[in-house]
Amino acid sequence: MPASTYRRTTGLALSFALALAAATPAFASLPAAVDGQPVPSLAPMLAKVTPAVVNISTKTRVRARDPYFDDPLFGQLFGNQGVPRERVQQSLGSGVVVDAAKGYVLTNHHVVGGADDITVTLQDGRDLKAKLIGSDPDTDVALLQVPAERLQALPIADSSQLRVGDFVVAVGDPFGLGQTATSGMVSALGRSGLGKGFQNFIQTDASINPGNSGGALVNLRGELVGINSMIFTPSGGNVGIGFAIPTDLATGVMKQLLAYGRVRRGNLGVEVQDITPRIAAALGLKGVAGAVVTRVNDGSPADGAGLQTGDVLTAVDGKPVRGAQDVRNAEGLLPLGAKVRLSVKRDGATREVEATVAAAKIATLDGAKVDPRLAGVTLSDLTAEQKAQGLYGVALSGIKRGSRADAAGLEDGDIVVAVSQQRVMGVKSFPTTGKLGGRQLLLTVVRDGGVYYAVL
Repeated sequence: MPASTYRRTTGLALSFALALAAATPAFASLPAAVDGQPVPSLAPMLAKVTPAVVNISTKTRVRARDPYFDDPLFGQLFGNQGVPRERVQQSLGSGVVVDAAKGYVLTNHHVVGGADDITVTLQDGRDLKAKLIGSDPDTDVALLQVPAERLQALPIADSSQLRVGDFVVAVGDPFGLGQTATSGMVSALGRSGLGKGFQNFIQTDASINPGNSGGALVNLRGELVGINSMIFTPSGGNVGIGFAIPTDLATGVMKQLLAYGRVRRGNLGVEVQDITPRIAAALGLKGVAGAVVTRVNDGSPADGAGLQTGDVLTAVDGKPVRGAQDVRNAEGLLPLGAKVRLSVKRDGATREVEATVAAAKIATLDGAKVDPRLAGVTLSDLTAEQKAQGLYGVALSGIKRGSRADAAGLEDGDIVVAVSQQRVMGVKSFPTTGKLGGRQLLLTVVRDGGVYYAVL
């Protein structure tokens, strides 16, 4: 077709399309009513919800690691003369205002954990500097506080009343695009075993994407039922399997962070393991459901309740126990002083016993008392959950900025498994100054599954 003919034809088609569009109603928008009845819409509810959902941006100064200068042998030969190099790492997430009068904002630990600078951006465009009240990595919950000026908070619902099939809406800031709402339903409840920590997730098919973390999951009344936390994805994109922390759990953690600055976890004083077919055969069990008791600590709540080695825990507060992780999960989510019902199978008979959750006893030690180079660091034994994962060593926490540990790049949560090539199993086996010596202290550290050296 000649170019002139093509232009004329295209022009006529475009003119016809524009004329048709002007002469016909737009079908992109729904009518206000059908047969006199208003069309259902989430817009009125979201108009009340979205001002309480905020964007969170963080800046974290991290030590720029160098494979040569970080090598202990290189340091011994040439000396580490320079000041540790740093770079600024930025991240985005979401949060929910839950108390407008006091400026409290709930979000995820993984959004703000370790951040040096936290900025909360409201829907009206205001940027507010946030203070971290406390953070709990085991439940992925963190609490911030911002200036309480013209804030709007979300009412909090009882998440225990949720049912599979209830409609929910996720609100957050995915990919930094700006506030976004997605709808779906509750797909499952009580999900756990999705990684580290204590979990009791709400599963939903409402789209949750990077940047939605810490945002709101609300019911159709605009009440907060969960804090969006993570997704399951084989490809990196949303596949309709998202998880939120129920408000019952999140608010329980919030109360402890406000009261103590941290979460004080309970403990039953019992060690358990999964039941394999061979263990089931040896114990005369018909199946592998439950968790077998391998140790009961003297004077513990489990000891007081009469538990014995070889018992099989089949339920906690009526919730079936599928394996050892379910028992550890229940322990970690129960508050101190809570009474818990345990269903126990022994010699073919099932009995119910009651135990009162007590504080977990974890040995701690001031690093300065071990060696001056460890001043500003708290050393503690690993938790029962960490030991159950096959980990050993000493956990680091409370690392003060400007300390030698901080300068060496150590972080809260790091696990020291060896000191100057001497293996460390716990606080009691941590070598003291008299045994360390030398100008430099070489620590073998485990972090996020990787192992590296730190030199103090």
